[in-house]
Amino acid sequence: MLKSENNFLKMTKSVHMSSSSSSSSPFLPPAFRFITILKFWYFSIFFLFPLKLHFFNFCLYFLNFLLLIQQFFFRFPMKLKGLRAGLLSIWLSGFLLIALSFYGTQLLSPTSLNDPFRYSGDSIATAASRITIFTSLNVSSLEENSQALLALRSWLALSSQITVVLFTQHNNNNNNHSSDSSSFTDKFGSRLLLDSTIDFTFLGTPFLHSMMARIEAYQSDIAVLMDPETVLLPDFISALSYAHELGRDWLLVSSSVEIPRFPFHWDETRHFWRQDNGKRVRFRELQKMISLRSLQSNSSASKMIMAWNNIDMPLHCGVLPPFLYQRGTHNQWIINEAMSCKRRFVFDATSTISSFFLGNAENIYNRSDNVSEPKTRNWEYVGNSHLGQLYGSLYSTSYTLPKLLKCNRRYIFVSASERSNDLSIPKGKSLGFRTREKISACITRTKSRSLKLDFVQKDETVPPLKFPFDLESLLPLVADNNRTVVLSVAGYSYKDMLMSWVCRLRRLKVPNFLVCALDDETYQFSILQGLPVFFDPYAPKNISFNDCHFGSKCFQRVTKVKSRTVLKILKLGYNVLLSDVDVYWFRNPLPLLQSFGPSVLAAQSDEYNTTAPINRPRRLNSGFYFARSDSPTIAAMEKVVKHAATSGLSEQPSFYDTLCGEGGAYRLGDDRCVEPETNLTVQFLDRELFPNGAYGDLWLKEDVRAECKKKHCFVLHNNWISGRLKKLERQMMKGLWEYDASMRMCV
Repeated sequence: MLKSENNFLKMTKSVHMSSSSSSSSPFLPPAFRFITILKFWYFSIFFLFPLKLHFFNFCLYFLNFLLLIQQFFFRFPMKLKGLRAGLLSIWLSGFLLIALSFYGTQLLSPTSLNDPFRYSGDSIATAASRITIFTSLNVSSLEENSQALLALRSWLALSSQITVVLFTQHNNNNNNHSSDSSSFTDKFGSRLLLDSTIDFTFLGTPFLHSMMARIEAYQSDIAVLMDPETVLLPDFISALSYAHELGRDWLLVSSSVEIPRFPFHWDETRHFWRQDNGKRVRFRELQKMISLRSLQSNSSASKMIMAWNNIDMPLHCGVLPPFLYQRGTHNQWIINEAMSCKRRFVFDATSTISSFFLGNAENIYNRSDNVSEPKTRNWEYVGNSHLGQLYGSLYSTSYTLPKLLKCNRRYIFVSASERSNDLSIPKGKSLGFRTREKISACITRTKSRSLKLDFVQKDETVPPLKFPFDLESLLPLVADNNRTVVLSVAGYSYKDMLMSWVCRLRRLKVPNFLVCALDDETYQFSILQGLPVFFDPYAPKNISFNDCHFGSKCFQRVTKVKSRTVLKILKLGYNVLLSDVDVYWFRNPLPLLQSFGPSVLAAQSDEYNTTAPINRPRRLNSGFYFARSDSPTIAAMEKVVKHAATSGLSEQPSFYDTLCGEGGAYRLGDDRCVEPETNLTVQFLDRELFPNGAYGDLWLKEDVRAECKKKHCFVLHNNWISGRLKKLERQMMKGLWEYDASMRMCV
């Protein structure tokens, strides 16, 4: 190459001397200027596009040939005047050739994302790209020296186009929650949003599938889901800008490096990191620190960054299971399913994105409580493993990801299947020796920094799911400030109706509910759904799936579980609102029910006749009642349980005959009874506010919700109908359904 260039310069000098001796020729100066222009074109294109080395060598020899012809012709100008027109055509052909070579460099650049190697120039930040970073965090844990606050500030400092959305749980028991949230958002302005519309478990762990569904509702060019304690550096924006120009749907994943200590802090402007002595820390210094640390420890898959475009499009085919966020398995599952689905180009950008999180070693920043992982929460990780095994292909197929590298200030895609540096250079691509060596060295240098995924084996067994809570341990976690819980009892045949009931209570912000599972299937299902569930070992076995309706033998056996469980909770010192799963809640009735005072059991009336007394014999509905934990109520409930144990009927007749007397002997007026031995008052609830399934033909109305709203109903019981399927159909058809069974998610 150097030899060719020397020859070129010698020839140019020769032509110049020749032009000086032939200055009388009118054609020579323009020709020389034209050749000079061709030289300029050659060297400009060569330095702009070094990959086309062999092609431009050809262009160089072609220009040398033109110079030789020029020398020959202009030494004999008088003899070869007829050939000047031909010489001009050769010049024009040379000009056209180089113009075509310039155009060809644009067309020949690799564009297929399936190529094992992609070479491109430096990315240019897209001016109007909106980036939204999503994570889940308890706002009250964002103290001044918290790691989450450090990370949050690093995100917002990257670009004015970044918005952060924090999924946070609404807490009814914390009166300062709203004020804390307001002051927090005021501190960061409109670029920080709080969203409490997703689903959480009873322990406050967010559901990933609920988060992902909510993300699709936001307007953004790029969505990012990441750990709330991961700090980002500026090359994150550069990598996203490059990915945004790929021209197709993509999913970028990157893992972060654990750093034991971070001795820097933000300055007053929140734009630069500084040391304790005030000296500004440059970005390259932070990059070097992260690179050195990455060689000493593996990147963490649990602290993964996931970014994607076209956020209203799913990342994968199929349904996302109800994984618990930050509890393992779901990152591998999403990557595996996205690769299998092939809707998006999935690649590993760990080598090009600088991100880190602080370990548990001593540092000036404190961990946030809600992102800690106590050993007692191991069952959440096991639950996610069970979901990963039940859904998708994680336990049958695994994939490796192509890597995005940045070498020689340019981004390169390298196929993960290629093991040597030589193979990472695409076949048929012409690279200079020095460029080739730089890229190979860069690949060798960065190959150690990659995503660390613990893909499971096909025959790997998942440990059994052991829920570490029983009734006694759940009560203090679930009960509200008045020591009140809402109890429901359900078997597997009613699991979807149970979830619709749970979703409704969540929407009404009633978190103090408990579920008593009648069988192991319901117990396991409820655990995976994040419900505070306990199993009744004395529940009847072989419960019928479809024929456990009112009046059946199965119904009689199942209902007696409810009164036994209520009595147990009352003896533990907690008030109980028992609600069957077929009771639809329009409003929270607890404030009204608690207003009745002690020694009062408030129960729904099952009377359908609008003109008859609501406390008629055997019109007490044991599917919705409120009982206080006081001596009269506990003594009365013991009598009910004892009566039901010897009865061949369900518990409902035992409630009325025990508390109101057989035939209504203890009735007081049209809406009460007083049990003489315990002095417990039974208050029958107003049917306008607590209608049963037959009262006022409400279920026959075209718009049941509107009718109940007129009456200011608290609840509506879906009873007075025989059969599980009919019950389900009626509630769904009337629009009183809150759960999507196919998505395993509240709607």
